[in-house]
Amino acid sequence: MLPAKRRPATEAEAAALASGIRLRIIRLTFSEALTNKELAEKLGRDPATTLHHVRKLVDTGFLAAQPPRRGTRGAREIPYLSTGLSWTLDSCGDKGVEQAVLEAYLAEIAETGFEGVHQSRLVVQVAPEERAELETRLNTLLEEFRARPRRPGAERTAVYLATYPST
Repeated sequence: MLPAKRRPATEAEAAALASGIRLRIIRLTFSEALTNKELAEKLGRDPATTLHHVRKLVDTGFLAAQPPRRGTRGAREIPYLSTGLSWTLDSCGDKGVEQAVLEAYLAEIAETGFEGVHQSRLVVQVAPEERAELETRLNTLLEEFRARPRRPGAERTAVYLATYPST
């Protein structure tokens, strides 16, 4: 399911997206620049491992380093912010990326708990051309909300949406 005007991901971009941890880093840095140390703490990972993922995301254009700042002990820290690139790419059915998206979703839900999760499930019967219309309209709605300006105090809300044959 893709919004209009997505370009195919390069091999390097698809490889960078084929990691649940990297997808979670992109989400965590969507509206708040975070340092490698902060990301490692939020993800419950070793900072050296997290740095490997951060560097891969920077090298492929998914994260941008922000101006350095001083940490609590005076050390120089570099915060990173998502560039939004991941939303503009089509992974062209890359199985590694598809699995990583599901992996990231499941990890985020496990972390959040079900108290804040609103789920719904629905089966609809549509002709092949109607399925394309359904996916386009859903993605148009998501794109409309994604394009809204970031507002201080606004609650970040993650959306996971999948369409698949119901047999």
